[in-house]
Amino acid sequence: MDGVSESRLAWAVLVPLIGAGAVMATGRRPNVREACSLVAAVTLFVLTASLIPAVQAGQTLRCTLFELLPGLSISLRADALSMIFALTAAFLWVVTVFYSAGYMRGLAEPAQTRFNVCFALALFGAMGCAFSDNLLTLYLFYEIVSVTTYPLVAHHQDDEGYEGGRKYLVYLTTTAKALLLPALIGIYVLVGNLDFADNLRTGILPADAGRWVVTALYVACLLGFAKHGVMPLHHWLPGAMVAPTPVSALLHAVAVVKVGVFSTVRVMLHVFGIDSMQELALGLPTAYFVSFTILVASVIALSQDNLKLRLAYSTVSQLSYIILGVALLTPEGIAGGLLHLANHAFAKITLFFCAGAIYVAAHKKNISEMQGLGRAMPLTFGAFALASLSMIGAPPVGGFVSKWYLLLGALDAGSMAVLFVLVASTLLNAAYFVPVVYQAFFGKPAGDPEIGGWREASAAMVIPLTLTALISVGLGLYPNLFLNFAKSLLP
Repeated sequence: MDGVSESRLAWAVLVPLIGAGAVMATGRRPNVREACSLVAAVTLFVLTASLIPAVQAGQTLRCTLFELLPGLSISLRADALSMIFALTAAFLWVVTVFYSAGYMRGLAEPAQTRFNVCFALALFGAMGCAFSDNLLTLYLFYEIVSVTTYPLVAHHQDDEGYEGGRKYLVYLTTTAKALLLPALIGIYVLVGNLDFADNLRTGILPADAGRWVVTALYVACLLGFAKHGVMPLHHWLPGAMVAPTPVSALLHAVAVVKVGVFSTVRVMLHVFGIDSMQELALGLPTAYFVSFTILVASVIALSQDNLKLRLAYSTVSQLSYIILGVALLTPEGIAGGLLHLANHAFAKITLFFCAGAIYVAAHKKNISEMQGLGRAMPLTFGAFALASLSMIGAPPVGGFVSKWYLLLGALDAGSMAVLFVLVASTLLNAAYFVPVVYQAFFGKPAGDPEIGGWREASAAMVIPLTLTALISVGLGLYPNLFLNFAKSLLP
């Protein structure tokens, strides 16, 4: 790899860390502090986007930062899978900087400097995961994300915040240390290194490793990446909803949960490999396992009146689509799962942005209190409606393309059970999103004299949520960038 590309790859990981330092240094001047966040976010996106031509040309860019032991190094790589996650996270950080300023200032939230510093550090961890070249690097950055997002979850420093933060940290760090770390040690003993394979067919594990040994390592990795929210390791996610809405957006769209599913997918494809998973019959059982989460979390979402909690359980359900698609081990299924990583991010961040705008402008948290509010906040609820269509999987929004490929993948795999799950979950998605939009636009206000006036939140909040909603439509009409990255991975 040429020195310029190597430098860009390294800087793409380091820029959020530098941005966190700049935010800390300028914390007493809010405008300068947020300008530092914006400059870091834009710089990160530009650096990440500059890697697109090389990756589109079929190159895998690599950069070794330092070596610890033979076969153990802190190394970076940029390939098609990296770019799907990194481009999404980098762009959404830019948007979230504007939204966070409007939200945090609109509610006069405390500790805004700490909030912005931890937000930047979380992106540092997320970009490190996106560009990891081996399991050791991935594990270290995965843990960085866990630690740096704890202060965000516990931001309000009250009993509810500390309880949510404690649950968040215990779930994620315990599973990583009790399951993931031993699995890494076992893989290193078997292979002699932790590098990701370039060939998705073969993986890195030796053929004579033993069926039950490989299966045990696979299960430990699958459950160890608990950020993906698969049941029964999902309880941290609804509990984290005590955090400010920009944090919820970070958790559900930009960094945390996407780090979980990205890491899971990376290990499935680049450590175990398609052929090994087919030979050991790990694919469809994984798909059936996460199908339980898809359906049950959707049913629970139906019962939630609190909007953020309904969105949280929707996330628990939707994340498993990504793992399900890859677990089908068919070209269409893998493409659909990877495409949903980006499509879900743009739609879900829109939904949380809308929830925050509703709270700032109207101080409403519960869906039952939002009847008629769409007529007062048409831009916010219009964006909510578009993002809901993506979650449901209806055209012309991005989620339709994801689910189309997932359905094709299920047909290719010959699994009618998975096909049933996809159809049933789509109906459940509609059942918990459509009533929100319907009540907002057509419901009768429950005696609130303020509803009926123009009550949108500030432009700093409405413009970002409108932009991400429109991009979700764009991803449905023009899915080629992420879709081509996904297809280029396939052997």
